[in-house]
Amino acid sequence: MKKIIYFVLSMIIVILVLPFIIVGGYNINNSEISVPNENSTRSQADSDIKIKVYINELNTIEEMDLEEYVKGVVAAEMPAEFEIEALKAQAIAARTYAYGRYKKIYIPDDALNKGADVCTDHSHCQAWISKSDAMNGWDSINAYKYWNKIENAVNSTKGVIILYNDEIIDPVFHSNSGGKTENAEDVWPGEIIPYLRSVESSGETDNDEYINTVNIEKKDFLSKIKAAYPDITINESSVLSVIKIIDYTEGGRVNNIKIGSVTLRGTEFREIFDLKSANFKIEYGGGEKIKITTYGNGHGVGMSQWGANYLAKNGGSYEEILKYYYKGVELGNIEE
Repeated sequence: MKKIIYFVLSMIIVILVLPFIIVGGYNINNSEISVPNENSTRSQADSDIKIKVYINELNTIEEMDLEEYVKGVVAAEMPAEFEIEALKAQAIAARTYAYGRYKKIYIPDDALNKGADVCTDHSHCQAWISKSDAMNGWDSINAYKYWNKIENAVNSTKGVIILYNDEIIDPVFHSNSGGKTENAEDVWPGEIIPYLRSVESSGETDNDEYINTVNIEKKDFLSKIKAAYPDITINESSVLSVIKIIDYTEGGRVNNIKIGSVTLRGTEFREIFDLKSANFKIEYGGGEKIKITTYGNGHGVGMSQWGANYLAKNGGSYEEILKYYYKGVELGNIEE
């Protein structure tokens, strides 16, 4: 009888008590294990990226959150009235540009950044504007709408950058190509960059600066040329007769031009006379004036902002826009 009682008690322990101990022990052990979430860790690292920005106007360096900096670039570089997909493309290009410099992949040869990752001089890096200055520059009716639109473009593409063969690209861009973008080496002589190739760019004539005309007094024309090339020999009485465009780039801009005894590149001529573009023609302007007509606005390499807006108006996504202007690229994420 005692054996039966002992057997019953043993079975009760096995059936009721032992599982409780096992389950209880399992829960305690698991509570002591902390498994890091890779995605959350990477997101935190992404949000912690701070870049140093040299504010040219104030001659100061400020440290900014990368994404907040990108909002200021989009506000300064692209009209807020543009299509949202164009603004997203601009946000990704701006982020890629800044991140490439933050990672020291693209380092300027000069000291204009004052040791910062980027500066706010649009002719050297990217333009940038503070939220308050941007909103003050818009009319009060649209200010909040425009800023919210820019925030949407940046936040919805957070962390997205442009890659070529798994490497961060140098995503240069400009306002208006004048109908066709440039090969990088035709503007900046050197290595051929495979993703910065010349492409047709439609829908740019709506821009008020698509065509720009300047009339220069002959004496001023001669003065600027001589300042750049002191040894030049030129017939001052018949300047137009000694100006000859030698050839054009694939993008349709002046490649080389001869003035008197000097041959210079179209980009040099543009810089001397502070022209909107190297896509220009020269003709008689009446009296003692020389007329120069330019087409487009900017160096013409990479993404055309007005062309991007045209693609967006016609249903193009930000990814399609970027892959059109930067050949052979893919989109990736800073977290990866």
